[in-house]
Amino acid sequence: MEKPDALLPDGARRTAAWCVVVLLVTGVAAIAIWLCIVFKTAVTPVLLALLGTALLGPVHRRLIRMGVRRSIAAGLTCVALVGVVGGAGYVVVSALIDTGDQIVASLKQAGQWVADHLGTAGGDGVTNLADNAKQLLSRFGAGAASGLLEGLSVLGSLIATSVLALLLTFFFLKDSDRAVDLAHSLAPRGTGDTVEAMARRAFEAVEGFMRGTTLIAFIDAICITAGLLILRVPGAIGLGALVFIGAYIPYLGAFVSGAVAVLVALADRGLGTALWTVGVVLAVQQLEGHILQPVIQSRTVQMHPAMIMIALTAGASVAGLVGMLLAVPVAAAGFGVLGELRRRYAADGPAGPPPEEPAA
Repeated sequence: MEKPDALLPDGARRTAAWCVVVLLVTGVAAIAIWLCIVFKTAVTPVLLALLGTALLGPVHRRLIRMGVRRSIAAGLTCVALVGVVGGAGYVVVSALIDTGDQIVASLKQAGQWVADHLGTAGGDGVTNLADNAKQLLSRFGAGAASGLLEGLSVLGSLIATSVLALLLTFFFLKDSDRAVDLAHSLAPRGTGDTVEAMARRAFEAVEGFMRGTTLIAFIDAICITAGLLILRVPGAIGLGALVFIGAYIPYLGAFVSGAVAVLVALADRGLGTALWTVGVVLAVQQLEGHILQPVIQSRTVQMHPAMIMIALTAGASVAGLVGMLLAVPVAAAGFGVLGELRRRYAADGPAGPPPEEPAA
């Protein structure tokens, strides 16, 4: 009996099957993102704690190899994290407060220079713009009292999130040896090894990204700080700390921190020093792109710049600045999981047709 002809050709059936798979994956991802947005108060500290665990994991393991108990090693690591982050934040904020007036003055000078040399609207336009900004700030200050409670609520939420993330980082570091048993207990029957391998690959990708980014950010901050000190730009140490923090948001963070350094140099040292500052920033960026990135992050998950920009845009649209901070590590973890699945599918996939026996 002959097999009846299929309603659709083989290519169309394959295309339809892949479309169904894509729609299912997209639906599951959309539901997961929606749940993360609904429960962002709980999800954000967990993700920040995972980033902190990935960054501090090597230090914690080194302390354990030195004979320190797991709980004490986790506590010492978290204390070091608080000291480093708090010190860097204090330096950045104090430097920005000290140079805030200089940045505003540099913007007015730059606008006046453009108006004088390019034949656009005269200085009155720049002055009016500054006056309008002052009026807007005065109105904002007049209505700030009514929003005081809301501001305190936001500040309290930020403090609570930071404290919860720090506590979760401590417990993740202390109980990291139980992660394998937890993965096997939560996985469906027969898939424990696969879930463990996927979790390891995702965490290794995040850990490699955080470790490489931190090292690159430290080198960038040292180089730019040295250049700013040579050029005698005020607040050089604070600007270097801003470069270090901004490096965790690829491309955008480097652009913003470099622009702030150039504006401060323009305000205090003039156009010539500002141009030299631009040269220092561009030289450091070239060093990062052509030497540091290929050498330091050669064994971590590599992502195309277009994928990084898409991840940053998606993270900003979902969770603002926190989403931009978490977007690239989450994308790196996703690429790590996909790589593990592809490797396992290639290893366990169906074998090809058996070889034909040679003719007699």
